[in-house]
Amino acid sequence: MKALVTGASSGIGRDIARILSKMGYDIIAVARDGNKLNDLKEELSTKVEIIALDLSDNESCVALYKAVKNKNIDVLINNAGFGDFGEFTKTDLDKEINMINTNITAVHILTKLFLQDMVKKDKGYILNVASIAGFMPGPLMATYYSTKSYIVRLTQGIYTELKKNKSNVSISVLCPGPVKTNFDNVANVKFNLKSMSSEYVAKYAINKMFKHKLIILPGIKIKLAKFLAKISPEKLTARVCYHMQKMKK
Repeated sequence: MKALVTGASSGIGRDIARILSKMGYDIIAVARDGNKLNDLKEELSTKVEIIALDLSDNESCVALYKAVKNKNIDVLINNAGFGDFGEFTKTDLDKEINMINTNITAVHILTKLFLQDMVKKDKGYILNVASIAGFMPGPLMATYYSTKSYIVRLTQGIYTELKKNKSNVSISVLCPGPVKTNFDNVANVKFNLKSMSSEYVAKYAINKMFKHKLIILPGIKIKLAKFLAKISPEKLTARVCYHMQKMKK
């Protein structure tokens, strides 16, 4: 059994790699930081192949697929991603384009290429890591929220296609709230809301993924937040989100 995990050098991705390794999966760990990937390799008990590359580059995503496509990937975890905080007119454009390439384009490319192989074999699991932000407007983090909305909708659409075709391939989307990871430092933001541990979120996500759950929402508060976002007027939800974002600084 083999799993490919992107963003495996820290946070949720690292903990998912740990969990899958304990379950007997060999791991292909992908991230930009090769040193942290080496640290992960040293601690895992199963075979670990590390691939250090930047998934914001489209050609690197395709090259990654070509490098491992014959290694019989059973599980794909699309976890790599980051955010940024600030008014849309004041945030850095280059960072936002990099974010879109990482959070959207890389996930799109890897999901498509590996899914095609899994459909042919009629087996496999894909977990795309989004956020509860994917169900809400995101004033002060507009680009990040929008990228996560794309991942939610992409996964929902693919899930329905697979069901209609009676495929045994499973696809899920993980939508956590604040998690104790390096996300805050990269996004230049500090959450006032209590964060979940990445270990808990990773364990919960893997359990639900193997149960073929489409939308994975760790914690009662996150489930409630999704419900309230669904029933509340959009302008009200946007104002509430703005207020919560302002509290982060």
